[in-house]
Amino acid sequence: MDPSALLARDAGLFAAERVVLWIACAAYGVALLFYIAHIIRPSWKISRTGSTVSLLSAAGLQTVVIILRVVLKGAPPFQSLYESLGWFAWMTVVAYLIIEWRRDVRIPGFFVSLIAGGAVLYALLAQNPEIKPLFPALQSPWFFWHVAIAFGSYAIFVVAFAVEISYLIQLGLWKLGAKVDYGLTRENIGRFHRSVHQLVLFGFPMLTFGIMSGAAWANEAWGVYWQWDPKETWSLITWFVFALYLHTRVRPTWRGAPSTVIVIVAFLCMVTTFLGVSWLAKLFGIPSLHLY
Repeated sequence: MDPSALLARDAGLFAAERVVLWIACAAYGVALLFYIAHIIRPSWKISRTGSTVSLLSAAGLQTVVIILRVVLKGAPPFQSLYESLGWFAWMTVVAYLIIEWRRDVRIPGFFVSLIAGGAVLYALLAQNPEIKPLFPALQSPWFFWHVAIAFGSYAIFVVAFAVEISYLIQLGLWKLGAKVDYGLTRENIGRFHRSVHQLVLFGFPMLTFGIMSGAAWANEAWGVYWQWDPKETWSLITWFVFALYLHTRVRPTWRGAPSTVIVIVAFLCMVTTFLGVSWLAKLFGIPSLHLY
């Protein structure tokens, strides 16, 4: 193909990708409005149906964006922070929709759509969408498995956090004497809350693999498994806090408030690992091999 024609094709695909991503962002906004409507009037079936349809639409549009990005660059779509934010949002929504389908409780969708939509909006407004060739250190079989599975664990932990906060909201409403239940009753709320533990049990081995594969990748690229880089350090802190949460689930005296506090702290540690470390490293000039 003529180079000018190839450039024109890529430019067209790139423009189409941005348009589709903006539409997906709008779909997340619509989903958020429907979830808010569901919170205000939980018996309103239109709000529940609309929220799910909107979130499914957003996930479908992001699937198109991911495919376009793979076509454009011929590599997995999570090299830059722009790409990683989109991948993270997509995986989070997919993980949540499975839980929503199984539990038929939609209030966590408010937090999921807010986080996923916020990630996409941040990518569109504040990140460079430019496609750059992979750095030599990234050209490894570990690249796909390390990043894809690590972000998979992040997505699952977001859903676990959303379920935990929803559980606390429902308990708080009951304590205040409110009769609204958002599909939760005193009989099934325990089963709903156990979803947090089940999600963390599923995501924790993925996070473990992410850290171990990252160490193997580092040894392949730089000849050392661990350098106490800020990103590495915070990933290990996140791992330990989630491990502590799992420990609380086998100790009856820790299953209440301590368990809840720890899983929320673990989520905050995960956000710090994903975004906070890069911000702080750039702000204070801290050297890091993981700056996007």
